[in-house]
Amino acid sequence: MSAPLPVAEFDYPLPPDRIAQHPLSERDAARMMTLHRASGERGDLHVRDLPEQLEAGDLVVMNATRVDSARLRGRKETGGRAEALLLGRAGGPGRYAALVRARGRLQIGTKFQFERDAAVLAAEIVEIENDGRVVLAFAESSDPYALGEMPLPPYIERAEAERIDQERYQTVFARTPGSVAAPTAGLHLTEDLLARFASRGIETAEVILHVGVGTFRPVRDEDVRAGRLHPERFELPETTARAVAATRERGGRVAAIGTTTTRVLEHAHTSDGRVSACSGETGLFLKPGDRFHVVDALLTNFHLPRSSLLMLVAAFCGRERILEAYAAAVAAEYRFYSYGDAMWIHG
Repeated sequence: MSAPLPVAEFDYPLPPDRIAQHPLSERDAARMMTLHRASGERGDLHVRDLPEQLEAGDLVVMNATRVDSARLRGRKETGGRAEALLLGRAGGPGRYAALVRARGRLQIGTKFQFERDAAVLAAEIVEIENDGRVVLAFAESSDPYALGEMPLPPYIERAEAERIDQERYQTVFARTPGSVAAPTAGLHLTEDLLARFASRGIETAEVILHVGVGTFRPVRDEDVRAGRLHPERFELPETTARAVAATRERGGRVAAIGTTTTRVLEHAHTSDGRVSACSGETGLFLKPGDRFHVVDALLTNFHLPRSSLLMLVAAFCGRERILEAYAAAVAAEYRFYSYGDAMWIHG
């Protein structure tokens, strides 16, 4: 039996002013700490330097999910303010799963008026799930996402999303709607960077993982013991499976852009370090002690304390090493979380 892994071992101090509240003017201008998996050696570059960290024959894999305009704002029928985060369809026409925040107890029959600009849309709670989600019923012909705004995470402390967020809280290669949060490492990449990969003989491929509600929930000790996360929908296409196989045959490295990409690749791994084309749901929870079969290098942002994302990067290069790197990043005034700086873990 493996030793227990308390969530408290993945805590670290972070001054509030280190949490990035807005994106930089240029995506690839973000700082990029480099961290060697074996030696622990660190460096300080920028994301625009990433192509020079790779070699011809390497493969960069990205998550091409697209963030839905999933946050609704409005009022309860009784007048109090309310917000809803749409989580996708839930059964019949006009029904959507959601997380709702409003004063007072939520119950079946609670009604809302959601608004944006001059548009108004009525909704009613028709189901309440044990995990805090509800099912909202809208008019069958309506599209509630048409009233939505970009669902920025709660640590970005603004009254509402701004126009720049519509562009910058979305990767340049986003194509398949379905996420309630961005795959944040991918936010740093630009069309120019992708072109520089190609010019250096570095191939690219895509997977899809639709980031779900589990992103907003802290990990509990019982989650660690169970070893599973809230399931999220994914797709690994045949073209990507072939690209990973070809990379293995030529001796190249597979570099994942972000933890979501990593989870898809490792979920679909085969015994020889390749992947099988597949789709469905994954609740894969990578934490210290777990092996990586496919991913050789990882571009990732700096993650929240006690989060499954921090546990994944700790699994990739060691808990003590990653916490030392985070402490160094705090001291060096790196910017943290979704709009923050990046880390390139390699070697």
